Amino acid sequence: MSLPSIFRPASLATGLFSFYSCTGGPVNNDQVPSNPNIVIILADDLGYGDARCYNSESGIPTPNIDRIAQNGIRLTDAYAHPWCVPSRYGLITGRHPLNSKLNWREQSLIEPGRLTIASLLGRNGYYTAMIGKWHLGFDSVNLEKVNPDEPMKGGPVDHGFDYFYGIHASLDIPPYFYIENDRAVVPPVNYINESRSPDATRPTSGKFWRSGNIAPGFTHKEVDPAFAEKSVEFIRDYHQNETGKPFFLYLSLTSPHTPWLPQSMFGGQSGAGSYGDFVMQVDNTVGRIIDILEQTGYENETLLIFTSDNGPLWYIDDVNKFGHRSAGELRGMKNDVWEGGHRIPFLAQWPGFIPENITRDDLFSLDDMLATFAGIIGDRLKESGDMNSFNQLPVLLNRQLTEPVREKLLIYDHAIRYGDWKFIEGSGEGRVSKRWINDSSLIGIDTAGELYNLAEDASEKNNLYFDEPERVRLLKSELKEMKKQVTGCFP
Repeated sequence: MSLPSIFRPASLATGLFSFYSCTGGPVNNDQVPSNPNIVIILADDLGYGDARCYNSESGIPTPNIDRIAQNGIRLTDAYAHPWCVPSRYGLITGRHPLNSKLNWREQSLIEPGRLTIASLLGRNGYYTAMIGKWHLGFDSVNLEKVNPDEPMKGGPVDHGFDYFYGIHASLDIPPYFYIENDRAVVPPVNYINESRSPDATRPTSGKFWRSGNIAPGFTHKEVDPAFAEKSVEFIRDYHQNETGKPFFLYLSLTSPHTPWLPQSMFGGQSGAGSYGDFVMQVDNTVGRIIDILEQTGYENETLLIFTSDNGPLWYIDDVNKFGHRSAGELRGMKNDVWEGGHRIPFLAQWPGFIPENITRDDLFSLDDMLATFAGIIGDRLKESGDMNSFNQLPVLLNRQLTEPVREKLLIYDHAIRYGDWKFIEGSGEGRVSKRWINDSSLIGIDTAGELYNLAEDASEKNNLYFDEPERVRLLKSELKEMKKQVTGCFP
C-alpha cells in the first residue's frame, strides 16, 4: 500500500520500497572492500542527548564517542525500539520484533536456523565473537539452577557466534553470573539482596538491582570493565594469531543501564551525577576499542559502529536536579514511543570509505544492520522475505540518493513514521512513564492519538491529530497494513 504524496517531502523521489523487502547485495563501487573487520559497540539505555556530538549542552564529556563523529558519520534520524529486548532482536535478526512475543525468560527468541548478523558473516568467512549482554533468552534452562557441566542452548553460539562471553540479561536482573560460550563460568549459588540509592529520583534509578542468586566472586561494578578488557584482549589476540579471516565483534555493554556503578576514576567527573559518570565510563571503553584498533593496525580496515538500544531512564526530576537532558530536546524516555524513547545516537567510522565529519538525516533502523552487512560482503540474502532490513551502506558511504533507502518505519506496535510524519495510535507514553510520572501537565498525554511533523517539531510539542483528520486516517490505515505484514504478529 502506498500513501499519497502528502506524506513525502518534496525533495524525495516518488518510488517506494516495500516495507518487508530486504535490499541486500553489493554496492557497485570497486573501491569498497567486501570483507572489512566489523565492530559494533552497543550501549544500554544511552540517551540521544548524552554525547556532546549530539548535544553541545550535555553535562557529560564524551571525547571518544565524539571522535567517531569527527572521523566518520553521525546519523541524526536513527531508531531502535523503545526497550532493550526488541532492539536486540531487530539488530541480530533483521526482523521486526513483532515477529516474536519477546518471552525471553522462557525460551530463546531466535528459532534454530534463523539467519542472524553473526551467521551471515560467518558463512562469508568471518570469525564472530560477542562479549556482553545477550537478553534474547535460552532454551529449557533454569537460570537459577544452571549447571556448568550442561550446555545452555539457544544462546549466541547457537546463532552464529563462534565465541561468547557475557551475561544473560541486564545487570539489574538476577541471577547474576558469567557465561562463556554455552556454559556458566561459575553457577549462581549464593544470594544477594536488592540494592537501591537513597538519593535517586526514582526507586529503580541509581544503584538499583533486584535481589536474587549470584555467582561467588561476581561483582556488579566490575562487569562492564571486564567486558571492555575481554574485547581489547580479543582484538589483540586476534592480531597476534592472524588467520587471514576478518573478524566481527559485537560488544554489548550493560551501561549506562542501572545499576549506575561507575569506576572510582570517573566518580564525580561529569555534570550529571553517577549516571553521567557511568556514561563517561562508556566513552572510555569506546576509546579503548579505538586505541587497540590503531595499535594493531586494524583501524583502516575496520568498520566501527557505536549506538544505543533505546532511550534513557531519565526523569524530569533528573533534568531539574542536574540540568542535563539525556534525551536532548526530544520528548520522552525509555519505553515511550515518543522520540526520546527510541531515537538513538548512531555513529560509524571506516577510514578511507566513510568520509570524515559527515552528518545525515536519513531514516535508519537498527533492524537495517543485517542487510547493510550483506551489502558490504556481497551476500544477496535469498532468505530475506520476512525481514525488515534495508541496505543502508549507500547512506554510510555518504552517497547521493535519488530516493530514500527507508521511507517508513513501524515503531513497535502502535506508531508509524512515514517521511517526516509520525502517527501514534493512542498515547506515546510507555509503561515506565505511566508508573512513575503522574503529572499529566508535564507529559501532555493525548489518549485519542498523536500526529507530529518531525521536520518542524522534533520535540513533539504540537499534536496535529485533530487538525489533520485525513492524514490521520491514511496513516492509521497504513499502520494496520504494516502490522499485518509482520509474520506471526500477535494482537
